[in-house]
Amino acid sequence: MVIVSRYSNKLVIAAVAAVLSGCGANEIASPGSGGNISIVNNTTTAPVTPPVTGPTLVTPAGGCPTIEDSAGLADRGTITGPTGTYRVCELPPRITRTTTLTKISGLLYSLGGRVDVGYDRGAAPTTDAVVTLTIQPGVVIYASTGVSWLAVNRGNRISAVGTATSPIVFTSRDNVLGLATDDSQGQWGGVVLLGRAPITDCTVAPAATPGTVACERQTEGAVDPAYFGGATPADNSGTMKYVQIRYSGYVLSGDSELQSLTLGGVGSGTSLSYIHTHNSSDDAMEAFGGRVNMKNMVFTGADDDNLDLDTGYQGNIQYVIAVQKTSGAADSIIELDSANALESQAPRTNMQLSNFTFVHKNAANGNQAAMLLRGGADATLMNGVLTTPTGCLRLNGTNIIGAANSIPEKLGAPAFKSVAMTCGTTQFVGSGGLTAQQVTDTFNAGTNNTSSLTSTLSSVFINGANETARTPFDAKTVNAFFDTTTYIGAVKDANDTWYAGWTCNSKTATFSATGSACTSLPAL
Repeated sequence: MVIVSRYSNKLVIAAVAAVLSGCGANEIASPGSGGNISIVNNTTTAPVTPPVTGPTLVTPAGGCPTIEDSAGLADRGTITGPTGTYRVCELPPRITRTTTLTKISGLLYSLGGRVDVGYDRGAAPTTDAVVTLTIQPGVVIYASTGVSWLAVNRGNRISAVGTATSPIVFTSRDNVLGLATDDSQGQWGGVVLLGRAPITDCTVAPAATPGTVACERQTEGAVDPAYFGGATPADNSGTMKYVQIRYSGYVLSGDSELQSLTLGGVGSGTSLSYIHTHNSSDDAMEAFGGRVNMKNMVFTGADDDNLDLDTGYQGNIQYVIAVQKTSGAADSIIELDSANALESQAPRTNMQLSNFTFVHKNAANGNQAAMLLRGGADATLMNGVLTTPTGCLRLNGTNIIGAANSIPEKLGAPAFKSVAMTCGTTQFVGSGGLTAQQVTDTFNAGTNNTSSLTSTLSSVFINGANETARTPFDAKTVNAFFDTTTYIGAVKDANDTWYAGWTCNSKTATFSATGSACTSLPAL
């Protein structure tokens, strides 16, 4: 090291001498002459590396806004999570006037317990003023307790209309705090719509005639009255569009649970589309009777079923992505009943479903099959893709394949049209007096069906070559509600992205490379 240092010093001295030797006598002062030597420093500024910064954290709004309801919002201070600190504005226990929840940066609305929209106005239509809860795009409402839930009572409405880039989110306190994981569930009640459309299994007055104003039911799991049912098929409970419902399904009483979205006697005047339910501890969605139709639904991570339809539900559903998680119970993707123990009752459950992609990942399916139809229900399944490690289809009870009018309003055996399935070792399961062969024959009696598809789905739910090669059925010939499509399944190909932007991502399914995680709040 010393040798190198000395050699370097000599080079420097020699270089300086060479430079100085090229200067004139007047340019350099002799030692001790008092002359000045000017040294000009390099003034070029070296580039500065910008500091590494994380996402901007939310800062709380200054206070709660004034709403139309006389009870107003309660300022509950602030809550802090990984995305920042928010002002918490708690909704009153009952909203008695038409009210709007506006989108305000740094503000979350909370449910302090059960929150009712209006009072129950009974099974028969009235001329009373409708109470409507309007929720603006981008609003986040969280449950501050485990037993919080939102009930939109009969004769009142919700207008929760987000956008593809700014969905409305209903979620849990743990989600706000950053404590929710990809396996979290059952952290609050959920969203419940109650209507006046016909139902069966009258529980308020068991002797009442099903489908009439005297036939009412109490909401499953509710301690206080939350009635639904009536004789108004086109009843209107409002609109929900571009909405997420996360981590719900809490047990409210006994062994009864609310779903992410519970529909009680909801009529066809209601509009439900672009709804994502995630990690419900019970069903993703359950309809107890009613006539509501649905389009563009996404279900992920339900611990029980995804589409649970019973007690006289009659409706049309198109474009459904349902992905079951690998852990937990994760029962069937469809559980279809008519009237449970009361199979002679009408209206008879009748589900008409088109363009669905069902991905069942859980081999511990308690229902033995990804689709369970029973109770004498009617069903038409069209343009479907299903993949599961268990059985594909289970039919239970001889009434399910009964001839037309063998029981009141029975249309006949379930119909399958252009349904392609990838099944486990046991493809078909019969129970309740049916053999597996009878189930097989019922499925094969349809058109363009297969139970031996080699799945080529990509990104979990997007059609591949084998799905694309299947011949679709024109669902519009069954009901005008349906679109005519050139493909089976919910997603035509990689260019078909109706599910992206308004959903959230999890280990169960990723819907957008730029989308937010279900475990995090969206940017506010």
